[in-house]
Amino acid sequence: MAVDIVLPQIGESMTEATIGRWLKRVGDRIERFEALVEVETDKVSTEVTSIASGILLEIVTPEGATVPVGTLLARIGETAERHVSAAPAPSQETTAAPEPVRTRRGDGPPITPVVARLAAEYGIDLSQIRGTGAGGRVSKKDVLRYIEMQKAAATLLPGAPTTPPPAPEAPPIPSVSTAPSPPLARETPSTAPVAEAPPALPTAQRPPITQPLPDDAILTPLTTMRRMIADHMVRSLRDAPQATTVFEVDMGRVLAHRDRYRASFEQQGIRLTLTAYVVQAVATALRRVPALNTRFTDEGIITYRRINIGVAVALDDGLIVPVLRDADEKSLAGIARALNDLTERARARRLQPDDTEGGTFTISNHGVGGSLFATPILNRGQSGILGVGAVVKRAVVVTHQGNDAIVIRPMCYLSLTFDHRACDGATADAFLAAVKEVLETYSEQ
Repeated sequence: MAVDIVLPQIGESMTEATIGRWLKRVGDRIERFEALVEVETDKVSTEVTSIASGILLEIVTPEGATVPVGTLLARIGETAERHVSAAPAPSQETTAAPEPVRTRRGDGPPITPVVARLAAEYGIDLSQIRGTGAGGRVSKKDVLRYIEMQKAAATLLPGAPTTPPPAPEAPPIPSVSTAPSPPLARETPSTAPVAEAPPALPTAQRPPITQPLPDDAILTPLTTMRRMIADHMVRSLRDAPQATTVFEVDMGRVLAHRDRYRASFEQQGIRLTLTAYVVQAVATALRRVPALNTRFTDEGIITYRRINIGVAVALDDGLIVPVLRDADEKSLAGIARALNDLTERARARRLQPDDTEGGTFTISNHGVGGSLFATPILNRGQSGILGVGAVVKRAVVVTHQGNDAIVIRPMCYLSLTFDHRACDGATADAFLAAVKEVLETYSEQ
């Protein structure tokens, strides 16, 4: 009997996903738990595995479609079952190019809370949008694309409204409010609010896509991840006044410690990186200066008791920030092991949405590419992000017993970008001074 493969709920906050790439073709053999299709949410790109072994009889949902949790993706069985499926599946053409639908209360396919809120905030009549979701459902991706088209049109017609006015005959779409801010010193931090905030799309800063491209230009469509990164960065700069302070750190003790213990760590299957030392130093500094382990809200500043540190991981087509939870409770070995796991799963596209939620502070180790200095942008909902530059040997002046001397030391720039609403420069400097102290005095801990 054929088995239906549906889109599972990967993480508590997931409501829909975009089909990225099918890893098998119709007629291919697939084993149970083998990766079947890549899907993209607003936070991660991951794989959906098969729940049964057999032949891929039918692909129901095509690549590029955005569908809600529970949508039928494919059917698996034996070859003879191809023509005896219990229920006929919609063709790929029907799913990819449905007719426009009027999506209102009590009429048309259901919409997600995110779509309803965007429509209410931007005054959009959803009946004017061609839905690409299952059964013609209007997805968040459809709404964002529609907003971009309206903004692009506005750049060609000065004075035109940047968003379409709501149709007068359409009943208002109820706004779905986000969850209230967590109370002060809540044990579990709020999840990353990337998918909850209204988008800021600076289309006026680039040529509208309606204009013909020069002969030597190529237009590369945005992936879901690239679009989310762009929206997230713009909203972060729009929402928070961000300032950066920089310290220089001598990494000599850290390098000596790593050289001494690297082999023993490898015998335990742990790759010891400099990032693990930085995470440990940041966790210690956040305990001393909790003002950076916060989130600013209009009601007040939320200070988190738990220290959950996100570490940015570069991918071929973007960036993702998995979260190392309760970093202050872990030893150096525990931090290194957790980092290895998160980094490997991030690059293999096997992170779950929950792996990227709940961060209270972020580290961006841009130095792995040779960068000496950077001013990273805050992860929304946090008050601090630490940029770690490359470790480079430089001539520095040191003072010993009242005498100055020029020596060669492995130096590194640490740049802290902070939300100036949550703390001031003196507090930010105190935090960086604490990080610097831990790294420069590192010993057997």
